[in-house]
Amino acid sequence: MSGNIHLLSDTLATARSENRAALIAYLPAGFPTVDGGIEAIKAVLDGGADIVEVGLPHSDPVLDGPVIQTADDIALRGGLKIADVMRTVREAHRATGKPVLVMTYWNPIDRYGVERFTAELAEAGGAGCILPDLPVQESAGWREHAEKHGLATVFVVAPSSKDERLAKITEAGSGFVYAASLMGVTGTRESVGAQAQDLVRRTRATPAARRGLPVCVGLGVSNAVQAAEVAGFADGVIVGSAFVKRLLDADDLAAGIAAVRTLAGELAEGVRKR
Repeated sequence: MSGNIHLLSDTLATARSENRAALIAYLPAGFPTVDGGIEAIKAVLDGGADIVEVGLPHSDPVLDGPVIQTADDIALRGGLKIADVMRTVREAHRATGKPVLVMTYWNPIDRYGVERFTAELAEAGGAGCILPDLPVQESAGWREHAEKHGLATVFVVAPSSKDERLAKITEAGSGFVYAASLMGVTGTRESVGAQAQDLVRRTRATPAARRGLPVCVGLGVSNAVQAAEVAGFADGVIVGSAFVKRLLDADDLAAGIAAVRTLAGELAEGVRKR
């Protein structure tokens, strides 16, 4: 069965045709429970997100700040398995028809088996993977399996990335490129900063981006004003910690689901005010 890379590309193209950025949400699987996490992800998509990243919780999430680390710990202590991640992808996509990616560090995939992981993700209706710690020069095996199964390979670039490296990363990637707005870990911030705009400018100058590979910005966006700012220069706005924090701060699951649905609606309005 083929994955949904084309749905991902079509969704980003539709947002561009509407003269807006796409809203990409992130929530980890298994948080606060597997069933609760599925309902939260469906609420975010129903609330206005165009695309969702399902996080595969990891014991050493080097890119993630304390908010997402807390959620990952809750999921892992709850006994989360990769099968639960695949179920989350399947049910979120089936319920909404929207693109669902998995964001994961490389070690869990390596241990699980690349062929097994890509085949199961495609079967679940997944659109691809975001792989923040897989070096592009070591990614040929992964990309071969991902392409065979119709999955996008999304790499992460940072303000420290040199132009030559940006060109190599974007040439190897598919779906979109994830531009980390600043150096550091995930988390909400008062300002996204000028670094993000410069990184998008340099990334868009690469041959792959000039051929149409979208550039989406994450790290630090937490409200509609920031979303509108980033939407002014990026193809997509990625929001994670703000959603996770709404769930962490809620009195119960029902309140948390209502809170993330509301935030998705606010952010969806923001990306339309670019």
